[in-house]
Amino acid sequence: MTEEDPNAGLFGRDEPEMSEEEFIEKQIYEKNPKRAAALGDLSYGDLIETLDRMEIPEEGRMRALFEMAVSGTLDLMSDALSVDEAVEVSFSFDMYLGVALANKRFGADLFKENQKALACIKPSDFQSEEAYHKTLAEAEDAWWDMPQPRLDKRTPNEAIRETLSGYGLTE
Repeated sequence: MTEEDPNAGLFGRDEPEMSEEEFIEKQIYEKNPKRAAALGDLSYGDLIETLDRMEIPEEGRMRALFEMAVSGTLDLMSDALSVDEAVEVSFSFDMYLGVALANKRFGADLFKENQKALACIKPSDFQSEEAYHKTLAEAEDAWWDMPQPRLDKRTPNEAIRETLSGYGLTE
């Protein structure tokens, strides 16, 4: 990854171009610690004051602080999107949470298991690339509704829904 020189353009030297991948990595992930610091300056004091007013016992304060900070961050992100985008992102985020929580609960890796199952479908077994991709897409969709031994015979979709329902995220 290239380092940016904030003064590079002052003396006729242009900053080297970043690749699209470098730009995306920097914009989405590398700036997150800086965003976290900015959000801390924005709301940490208010969160502590709220915790003090709520009289949360010491043993629950860190968990409450974490949940309040994450909730506030999710609110900020949703507010930055159009309503349609926010709804779509919230559904996608819930599904990601559902997969991650089901993986943790059952000691599984659903995405890895899915990829392992799909790896059995070989392009060479098809007369066209289109037929291969169609079969691959159909198999992927079907896999999420097949009982899996690692999930105590539940389907991945059942395990995800069951896990999310415990958090009220299936309504």
